[in-house]
Amino acid sequence: MLKRIRRTRSAGARMRTADEEELSRVHVDPDSAPPAYEGSAVIQAADLQTPEEARESERAISRRDAPGTLRLVVALNVGVILCALAYVLFQGPSSLAIGGASGLSIVLSSAVPGLPNDVALWIVNAVLVVVGLVFVERRAVVWSVVASVALSAYVSLIQWLIPVTASLTGDLWLDLCCTVLLVALGNAIAYNAGASTGGMEIVVMALARHTSLPVGHAVTVANGGIVCAGVVLYGPRVGLYCVLGLLVQTVVVNGVLNDLKQHKVCTVICRWPARVEEFLVRELSRTATITRGYGAYSGREVSVIMTVLTRAEATRLEKYLREIDPDAFVTYVNTSQITGHGFRWV
Repeated sequence: MLKRIRRTRSAGARMRTADEEELSRVHVDPDSAPPAYEGSAVIQAADLQTPEEARESERAISRRDAPGTLRLVVALNVGVILCALAYVLFQGPSSLAIGGASGLSIVLSSAVPGLPNDVALWIVNAVLVVVGLVFVERRAVVWSVVASVALSAYVSLIQWLIPVTASLTGDLWLDLCCTVLLVALGNAIAYNAGASTGGMEIVVMALARHTSLPVGHAVTVANGGIVCAGVVLYGPRVGLYCVLGLLVQTVVVNGVLNDLKQHKVCTVICRWPARVEEFLVRELSRTATITRGYGAYSGREVSVIMTVLTRAEATRLEKYLREIDPDAFVTYVNTSQITGHGFRWV
């Protein structure tokens, strides 16, 4: 009985101690507590920049908002060249009909004896261009039409420079891997700049516009039909490779695209918040959201700086923070879905 009373008293003491600690935390007044960090209060970006610097920052933001014609053309050509190399060196010789205009041209070349792959691709893309101009709004399809013509031209050029009639590796699995990697990288580069590599995207836009099919289902219908034709023409072994290639290509494109679009959400707490704000505005042409906070343990007031940067800009910020405040507290969170002024155009 005595032991039970002692345990009860001990438990009551622990409860009172916990209650007292809770009350002490609740009654911390951050406004009356001394600041934990030195540095001036939040200042306006307009006070950090001269009018000329402000105009230059606005121009830099505008350049980030829109890709620009030159960047668009360069990205489109790089993406199309990678797809053309995959088609000539790996996909065509192994008859890998893994969807898209290239897969449809391989099916057509096999169905019509004596028809070269590059000529079949010209025929397929010509039909797709007509479909796009007739069934899709011309403004929406213009870059897809350009990419379709460019793909056919690059395939013919590479086929003329590097005549390939048989598999370079002699291994269907290696050809599939090389095809998927090159095509996925080419598509991701083009998509990241706001362009495309053309081809079956025109059919997808036409199906989505004139039927009730969602875009995702339209892609499945268009590419699924090509893969099924490959199974019939080349047998179950090659057909299953085509199915696998289509699935893996989708995953790789999404992965590469997310990596290209990746940004860093940076949260900074340091001794010199005003200097960090000035660095963001002057040097990086970025802005930030400043909030007031206080430490849960100390109750001291701090300035919390939150900004979104590219990976290169985040590296520059990290280097600057090491110079002015090695003890700065910084967190980085990866994100690839950002829209708004200064990032992707909406």
